[in-house]
Amino acid sequence: MSDDAADTGDESSGKSKLPIIIGTVLALLGAGGGFYATYSGMLGGVIPGEEKSAEAPEAKSVIPEATTDVAFIEIDPMVVSVGALDSGTHLRFRAQLEVPDKYEAEVSKVMPRIVGVLNGYLRAVELSDIQETGALLRLRSQMLRRVKVVAGEDRVRDLLVMEFVVS
Repeated sequence: MSDDAADTGDESSGKSKLPIIIGTVLALLGAGGGFYATYSGMLGGVIPGEEKSAEAPEAKSVIPEATTDVAFIEIDPMVVSVGALDSGTHLRFRAQLEVPDKYEAEVSKVMPRIVGVLNGYLRAVELSDIQETGALLRLRSQMLRRVKVVAGEDRVRDLLVMEFVVS
């Protein structure tokens, strides 16, 4: 009877260690794969043998090289009611459009239409949409998409949000 009890005790302790061993092995394999991917340059890490020397050029900046032919067109500031009309919550919004110099006049010409599209979009946004994490990034991309539809895909490079205040 005592032998049977000892056998079942050994089996249960062996079964409980198996998931821990499998998890450890998988974690080590994942860590090794991640290290290899970074070290080999697949994830943008340091490429072996390419250390930065004194003669090497500086790392590329995030500013585009062709910044001399850029114009910024200011969009008229807007105050839009958000949510229910009786809530009294308003959104103050101010932005600028980054456009190539050669299209500045064309984009300025359709500015009333751009303001109308943005005004309509911002009025349709719910208060809960604004309060979510990452809401400004999502709203900005939606507004840029709408502006590009109105002004032309190649006419507008970016929409720069200068003020986005809910009060």
